[in-house]
Amino acid sequence: MGPIPLYILLLVTVLTVVVAVTTEESRVDDQYSWPQWKVPLVRKRRTVPLSSPNFSAHPQQELSGTCGIECQRHLPSPSLNDLEQFLSYETVYENGTRTYTSISVHGLNEVTMWSKNTSSSSRHKRELYGTDTRFTIADKQYSTKYPFSTSVKISTGCSGVLVSPKHVLTAAHCIHDGKDYLDGVQKLRVSNGLTADYDYAVLELKRAPKVNYMDIGVIPSIKKLPAGRIHFSGFDDDRPGNLVYRFCSVSEESKDLLYQYCDAKPGSSGSGVYIRLKEPGKKKWKRKIIGVFSGHQWVDVNGDGMQQDYNVAVRITPLKYAQICYWVHGDSSECQVA
Repeated sequence: MGPIPLYILLLVTVLTVVVAVTTEESRVDDQYSWPQWKVPLVRKRRTVPLSSPNFSAHPQQELSGTCGIECQRHLPSPSLNDLEQFLSYETVYENGTRTYTSISVHGLNEVTMWSKNTSSSSRHKRELYGTDTRFTIADKQYSTKYPFSTSVKISTGCSGVLVSPKHVLTAAHCIHDGKDYLDGVQKLRVSNGLTADYDYAVLELKRAPKVNYMDIGVIPSIKKLPAGRIHFSGFDDDRPGNLVYRFCSVSEESKDLLYQYCDAKPGSSGSGVYIRLKEPGKKKWKRKIIGVFSGHQWVDVNGDGMQQDYNVAVRITPLKYAQICYWVHGDSSECQVA
């Protein structure tokens, strides 16, 4: 074989560089893209009537008794039966009647393993951390536009976020104190869970407002994202009549909880926690809800009964996504991929 022409060597060199650059760009794109999750199916097993609530509960400023991230590490993994009990739910209708629905979960073993607990040494107490970093969105030019227009003020004193034309995602403790429903909830149709790690509820509106909603998403780790920031907007009590926006980094996360030090005040509980990533295979960026801000909680951090206070958000896992999606659509076949 004779000498290889110089132009061929140049082409091979250029091709190698292009392939290397393309591979690196693909890896970076994957970091900034929404992952695709196969979601288990949540199906109704049985619905039974319950006695009507009294609607006599009062709003809770703080929650206590939550098993924190370190505490959760010492707990055994829940069985399928445990998960089905956690995900069974109550529904309160506009006429004041109430039902309890038990569910079954299918395809759980097919779901990719969820992230394990990770932790960091930095922790911060709730409220404001030095300089107040919240932004008041007072100008209607901005508050009525996406994504701020998805925020909803709930009559019980909390916040929420539109996740469909007629459904609002919020914190369960905003409508139930663990014993009874709050006064004012009788005007809403509610589906909710009642445990701390499942502190979320969906409200069904009579009429769809003429604004965009935000989709729900699932992300395995917030801290591993390039920026690692979360965002949420709510109606903090100390700025009445105004929407308040903030963003911050996550200091610690588990498969069910996020500890973060976003500046917040009562009234912001129930806000939708969101991030912004690229849609797979596209250059378009999209915001999605990946958690619900639960608010100020007294947390049993080490499992020894000692309570510490932190800002806590409940994460949306593939299983929680399946349940919320089922509440919204009423058909689990529409909820197989997150």
